Amino acid sequence: MDEMKLSVSVRRFGPVGYMATGLLLFGCSTPGVAKSPAPATQTAPTPPPTSAPASAPAAASLPDRLSDAAYWKLETDISEPGGYFQIEDNYTSNEMEVGQLFTMLRVAGVGGGVFMGVGPEQNFTYIAAIRPKMAFIVDIRRQAVMQHLMFKAMFEMAPDRADFISILFAKSRPAGIDSTTSIQRIWEAYRTVATDSARGRQNYARVVDRLTKTHGFVFSADESAQLKSVFDAFYYYGPQISTRGGPSGRGGDFAELTGYSADASGQPRSFLSSEENYRTVKSLQDRNLIVPVSGDFAGPKAIRAIGSYLDEHAGKVSAFYVSNVEQYLFSGRKDGPFYANVATLPVDSMSVFIRPYSMRRGGGGATQSLCPIAGFIRAAAAGRIMNNDAALACVP
Repeated sequence: MDEMKLSVSVRRFGPVGYMATGLLLFGCSTPGVAKSPAPATQTAPTPPPTSAPASAPAAASLPDRLSDAAYWKLETDISEPGGYFQIEDNYTSNEMEVGQLFTMLRVAGVGGGVFMGVGPEQNFTYIAAIRPKMAFIVDIRRQAVMQHLMFKAMFEMAPDRADFISILFAKSRPAGIDSTTSIQRIWEAYRTVATDSARGRQNYARVVDRLTKTHGFVFSADESAQLKSVFDAFYYYGPQISTRGGPSGRGGDFAELTGYSADASGQPRSFLSSEENYRTVKSLQDRNLIVPVSGDFAGPKAIRAIGSYLDEHAGKVSAFYVSNVEQYLFSGRKDGPFYANVATLPVDSMSVFIRPYSMRRGGGGATQSLCPIAGFIRAAAAGRIMNNDAALACVP
């Protein structure tokens, strides 16, 4: 039937339903009994007034800032209960490709929108590259959320990179460091600075006060213990902290990942490689716009809840950093639910998965590490993504 002839027209109303926008009336006789003869000229009866079409309210936009209460409610509403991952402690990345990917994202024009990621500090480098309006970091371990809240407090307390490092590792700030100092010189300056136990106790108290008193976040006993455990690990291992704490021989440590991961031109690229990058991340942290949540990539809630939030706020995912999580999803036969979850996220033609491990494949792996989400999800729905190798190859 021609839509213009429907008696009720409908308009899409937000992400959840429809609303009537007007009632179209058609001619019909009015029942009656005796009628007087009609005059020679008869004025047509005036039709009943119709309501003006209701205009849909303007779509909400992504917030420029979240209140502490709104931030904590969003974190709580989206999160799933913390789950198990075989690497219980995941203090740092072990992906030295982060510097190359930083510049690749810039060159590809991936920017704005909403960033999604998993894991610890490498997310900040991708955020600095993309400069999103908002970010969500999803990790199955609740301890990862506490680690990101620790980072959040430190970003807020530290006006620049050198102070951030000072707070994180309980070291006094070396003289002669300013906004123009290269990150490698900063790390060299800190190399000879001893860890200060009194400073460590003071910094931990400041972090806890900022999260629980300034922001009003409420932690369970387990969460408080996880926060203390993470803080103590960075204090104990110092800038040489790696994925599981001590040197692992795989990937870099914190100082290497943030100071020596270079792009193709040889320039180090990270959230600490320049004051501009640091301020990009700090600004989002100051405004409560980097939201860490506990969630299973293949679970029933977290990713879909983020999708619903973005639909309600006219947001889209510009990049989704997945690390090597798909490897574990395929081994547990959870790849299907994950890709079904991703299919609920609003994306466009520029939205990409970030897969550092594609760069280790050779044969064009670098070009596959930024994989268009929309096309890949269509391939997954069509049954063409059978294993992790197909994911790393960004099979279309």
